[in-house]
Amino acid sequence: MKTAIVTDSTAYIPKEIRDQLNIHMVPLSVVIGNNTYQEELDLGTTEFYDKIRNGGALPKTSQPALGKFIETYEQLAKEYDAVISIHLSSGISGTFAGAVQAGEMVDDIDVRTFDTELSCMVQGFYVLKAAEMAGSGATPDAIMQQLNNMKQTMRAYFMVDNLDHLHRGGRLNGFERVIGSVLQVKPILHFENKVIVPFEKVRTRKKAMKRISDMLQEDADQFNSVKATIIHANNENEAIAWKNELQATMPNVDFTISYFGPVIGTHLGEGSMGLGWYNNN
Repeated sequence: MKTAIVTDSTAYIPKEIRDQLNIHMVPLSVVIGNNTYQEELDLGTTEFYDKIRNGGALPKTSQPALGKFIETYEQLAKEYDAVISIHLSSGISGTFAGAVQAGEMVDDIDVRTFDTELSCMVQGFYVLKAAEMAGSGATPDAIMQQLNNMKQTMRAYFMVDNLDHLHRGGRLNGFERVIGSVLQVKPILHFENKVIVPFEKVRTRKKAMKRISDMLQEDADQFNSVKATIIHANNENEAIAWKNELQATMPNVDFTISYFGPVIGTHLGEGSMGLGWYNNN
């Protein structure tokens, strides 16, 4: 049984890796002024942050059209028996719901959808595992079971320079924004019940990163092998420095560096930093 793996652009898996592992990607879009850009296809990450920094209209984001999913699944039905479609949290985007609806409308292929309940390269961890298993001939049932197992230890925390982007995009309530701006705290955020909520309020960026690092250390002490990703919003040098620092004390953690692309960057803002991981035993 041949199984195809589909994800959306917010997994931020580089094209060369998608091509190598035969991962199919459906892009979300960013709207800046009168222009609509397909993420990863029409607008790169560095270009996006340059546009935003130089002023102009505030960006908006939009999920893929239903027809794009239908087209993707119908095309895959010519070659595959099943699709596993892995997407960002249904609590912050209608992308997952669109994938579900499209899967019900397409004949001749078994479409399974998976809500990662988060986003970015932590979402990508699920996609890479699914692609690896599909390439080895694993059944859709086995792949879905593995994804659900991974969810038990998947963690993701992030911090933003300010809460205005999240508030403006409707991803965080106004009370939390006021608290953050008045007290000048750097809240650590995470996904809970599929939406973005504050995890802890910390006074400084340095302390926020230390707190997140400590939580990774706790899991690294518990598990033999951990996969982790440091995610940055156009501040790669800081991400590299943080990776080097963490690697020195956690030899059993396999680190990668990823980024907040245009869609997620619209809601978090430049300078944001995240860290996600899971038990890879």
